[in-house]
Amino acid sequence: MPESSVHGLTIGALAARTGVHLETIRYYERIGLVPLPSRSPAGHRRYDAEAIRRLTFVRRCRELGFPLESIGAMLGLVDRQAVTCSEVQTIVRHHLTEVRAKLADLERLDRALSGMLSACPGDDRPDCPILDALMRPDANGPGC
Repeated sequence: MPESSVHGLTIGALAARTGVHLETIRYYERIGLVPLPSRSPAGHRRYDAEAIRRLTFVRRCRELGFPLESIGAMLGLVDRQAVTCSEVQTIVRHHLTEVRAKLADLERLDRALSGMLSACPGDDRPDCPILDALMRPDANGPGC
């Protein structure tokens, strides 16, 4: 008889099914993203189809870089059966704004590092323009 047919999934089976590590599942339980499961008579965790669905949601959100607080907010809407597209869109829009800010920072770092590399001949000289740029007290960070 399959492990999930009568008794629910063990934590190991849930981890395999969702691609989320065992310790991460336990952590999500501790912080309330995933409800505590029922227990078998022997005290083993047993997970149902809703646990698979919820954990898959959390994993996908994490893959998209959502912070745990935002994931919790969206799940809170689901749990209260108070979901509106407007509220979810607000959470996603905020995250997208943060992602775009990070991209802008990464582009700035790319330009700064590329500039340093282009200023350095990469030869055997002891005075490296990259080190000089990084040690210059008048530089305002990576944008040198």
